[in-house]
Amino acid sequence: MRLNRRSLAGLLLACVLGLGIGWLARKWAPPPAIRPVPVSAAGAVQDLLKLELPDLAGRPQALAQWRGRPLLINFWASWCGPCLEEMPLLDEVARQEGLSGVQVLGIARDSAANVSAYARAHPTSYPLLIATEPVVDLFAALGNPAQGLPFSLLVAANGEVLSLRLGAFQDAELRGLLATHSVANGSKMR
Repeated sequence: MRLNRRSLAGLLLACVLGLGIGWLARKWAPPPAIRPVPVSAAGAVQDLLKLELPDLAGRPQALAQWRGRPLLINFWASWCGPCLEEMPLLDEVARQEGLSGVQVLGIARDSAANVSAYARAHPTSYPLLIATEPVVDLFAALGNPAQGLPFSLLVAANGEVLSLRLGAFQDAELRGLLATHSVANGSKMR
């Protein structure tokens, strides 16, 4: 079979377009939701746990009060639709885990007034704190350089970052993550 110039040009154009589309698809593909934990996250979590953040009444709360307990730290905002969709699941997990399980902690990148209004309309069984600039400054080291929300970290009782999640959890995904890192599965979470 002999190719003429026109066929050869069409074949070359198809190859170039195919390569270009493949490159664009990889470049613009959304990052995986559950991501590898960056090396910097361990130190950043320790820095985070040294902070005091205001609660909804404006009282400073030392994050160190939750040291020695597994934490699911969720960064959110009242204007973030996916954050609000995820909160009932986080609330259910917090109620089920109780005092002996994973402590869910919500840190809002929002104004105290907005968070208080949201909390009055939609009470949670877990603490809600307001992010300060030192928290926002840690986002990149925690593995979220784009500062997207919601953003969650699963931290073992020993301070090790076990997992990070960009975007809202789905029920089965969150429960699977907690089960994977449970004591029954040999994890260091507790």
